[in-house]
Amino acid sequence: MANDRTIHWGSRHEDNQARRALLIAVDAMRQKGYNPVSQLSGYLMTGDLAYITNHNHARNLLKGLEREELLHELVRFYLRDQP
Repeated sequence: MANDRTIHWGSRHEDNQARRALLIAVDAMRQKGYNPVSQLSGYLMTGDLAYITNHNHARNLLKGLEREELLHELVRFYLRDQP
């Protein structure tokens, strides 16, 4: 029998922390000539921080957050203006 229960999931950190880390990392990747969408996608899928540049401490900022928290912030931002 199927489970009809919906699981509630939340972030461990404030969304602002994930948002700030993502914005700094995206800016650092652009400064170094990387495509942030490709690099972040690679990191989120594999967990390999080598996808994230060390420039401006971007790697360390993302390292302090769970990938799920980053994904949560990206989805929240994407859906922000949806009806």
